[in-house]
Amino acid sequence: MGQLSLFEAEEFYEFPKDLLEYKEHFLSREEADTLKDTLLHNVLWEQHTQKMYDKEILTPRLTAWFGDDKESYESADNNISTTNPWTPELLSLKVRIEKEFGYQFNGVLLNLYRDNNDSVAWHRDKESRYGKRPVIASISLGETRNFDFRKKDHHQSKYSLPLPHGSLLIMKGDLQQYWEHRIAKSAKPMKPRINLTFRLIKNE
Repeated sequence: MGQLSLFEAEEFYEFPKDLLEYKEHFLSREEADTLKDTLLHNVLWEQHTQKMYDKEILTPRLTAWFGDDKESYESADNNISTTNPWTPELLSLKVRIEKEFGYQFNGVLLNLYRDNNDSVAWHRDKESRYGKRPVIASISLGETRNFDFRKKDHHQSKYSLPLPHGSLLIMKGDLQQYWEHRIAKSAKPMKPRINLTFRLIKNE
């Protein structure tokens, strides 16, 4: 499958090509299997806390940040992740995406969704350190999870895209300005999923 064109939704909707690019089989099954197993067992995963309704709760997923030495990752809830040096696998994947699509990245945020109870709430990746029109390249490994979008100012405009093992989704243009996204919890039992989001941090 090439350019993203159709979301399973209440109506047909085509995202403009300047917002999203999608390759369902960016990694071969063998490449995706090997990378998933390597990351699952070798990464020092962290679990942070976040404030919700005046209470501190554990974030419902595990994370890890890899990148250039000078780049640190601070989440929207002010949690700062340890900066891990690039592994050969992650650096090779970064270079591959950069060469094929012409973008540049200096870090990658890894999210581990351990089962169907792990999730990430509606949000936009729109902080000043990403620039005005950030490009984020997202690789999915393991269990297929639905990636939901909704218009920031019109929540009825809501669409969902299943992201299977080895797929690549690139978010760009004004997407973070006008759209929110999430990975929802599910009542259906699910195996682990790892998501890699390559980013360009522009520290002042």
